Amino acid sequence: MEKKISPNLTLLALAINAFAIGSTEFISVGLLPMIVKSFNVTLAQAGLTVSLYALGVTIGAPLLTVLTGKWNRRNLMLGIMALFIGGNLLAAFAPTFMILLLGRILAALAHGIFMSVSTVIAADVVEPSRRASAIAIMFTGLTVATVTGVPLGTFIGQQTSWNMSFIFIAVVGLLGLIASSFLVPRHLPIPGKVDLKGFARIFTNKPLVMSFLITAFGYGGTFAAYTYLSPILEGFGFSASAVVIILIVYGVMVAIGNTVGGHFANEKPLASLIKMFGLLMAALVFLFATILIGNTILGLIAAMLLGLFAFMNVPGLQLYVVQLAEKYVPQDITLASALNIAAFNIGITLGSTVGAQVTGKMGIAYTPIFGAVIVLLAIVLVMQVKKSEATISLNDVAECEK
Repeated sequence: MEKKISPNLTLLALAINAFAIGSTEFISVGLLPMIVKSFNVTLAQAGLTVSLYALGVTIGAPLLTVLTGKWNRRNLMLGIMALFIGGNLLAAFAPTFMILLLGRILAALAHGIFMSVSTVIAADVVEPSRRASAIAIMFTGLTVATVTGVPLGTFIGQQTSWNMSFIFIAVVGLLGLIASSFLVPRHLPIPGKVDLKGFARIFTNKPLVMSFLITAFGYGGTFAAYTYLSPILEGFGFSASAVVIILIVYGVMVAIGNTVGGHFANEKPLASLIKMFGLLMAALVFLFATILIGNTILGLIAAMLLGLFAFMNVPGLQLYVVQLAEKYVPQDITLASALNIAAFNIGITLGSTVGAQVTGKMGIAYTPIFGAVIVLLAIVLVMQVKKSEATISLNDVAECEK
């Protein structure tokens, strides 16, 4: 008989894993200048370490969720962390830029399935009334990674070499693997085979498809500029060591924005998203203006505002998709949630790819304004959805009156 494991200890193991995975997603943002020098590639090519990672998560989330539906949850979590560690070690010791990209993709596949599996484990180990809180605790690892993991990894890379940053993340992943082997219960519920018809049900539902597009554009616009934040800050005259400190403060702003965004999105996610996207667009336009002016202080303020508003929309975007899935496809909520994680990363791929093209053809200064245009598309889509929802509500009222 298995000894009962405290749910809080299981959540701690998941949070350690989330910290490792959250650190690696954006680690190359701080390492881009070093990767450019090491492999003699362009800044736009180095940006592939962000966009291809996001593409790997996009594919990994729904595909591996489907393929591993019958696997034991604990064994699956151990396999995920082993793949994650392997991908980061391959990146750390990559002899060529292509091998570095391959390592990033392997780690990204682990990231994609981790997000959907860890959410289910966190919900399963606590009583139903604590499920939302349990998932929030697990996601704390991702938030802490943004605040400390990415700047710490960048600092390690600057003091030694960029390779050591990936070794650092692999070591954190190993700690997560060890913690999971002891603290994740062996006999958790197994979801079973995912119904492939769920894809058809989801993708023939217009409100859900629109919500995925809103996620991709609204979240992705940030990455046209954020992918190149380190060189942008260096362009303002900040030293490499100063950039690390700025990234730490940026991470704190992200954590504040996430918390505030979650609070405001609880009641009316759509109405909140319009305001959040509007603020994000304004921050990107302001950053563009400060780059053109070349004012260091204004540039620093613009970067902090971008951190505050960049990921404020995440809780609202995820909540909205879950609400729609509960309403239209209640049997496919897990799959809809995994597909929205894919949509987040399609957004990262879109934003960082647009940023790479703009950097190559027009210069890094123009990345924020193109990001603002992408976010504007999300605002237009949200307004269309609100309009169609209002029409449906009026029709429902008319039907009741008949």
